[in-house]
Amino acid sequence: MAIDAATVRKVAHLARIKTPEDRLEPLAGELNGILAWIEQLNEVDVDGVEPMTSNVAQALRLRDDVVTDGNKVADVLGNAPQSTDGFFVVPKVVE
Repeated sequence: MAIDAATVRKVAHLARIKTPEDRLEPLAGELNGILAWIEQLNEVDVDGVEPMTSNVAQALRLRDDVVTDGNKVADVLGNAPQSTDGFFVVPKVVE
């Protein structure tokens, strides 16, 4: 798949990135190079290779799954403009 200046212009518009006209052709070349590199990666045989998240095998440390109420009511309500009896006070929105 080849990317031309019109495609770069469209993608830049969709991404809301202001791109000068003189930069469209160089960007198209760079994107074509990236896509060629990805195609090269697709040629690599990865059958039988386990997925990994790190090059060092290590077990994740797990914490105890303990249910708590957080005890942060005062902290949370401290951010509210108004509160009553531990609840947020908001304007009525449904008639």
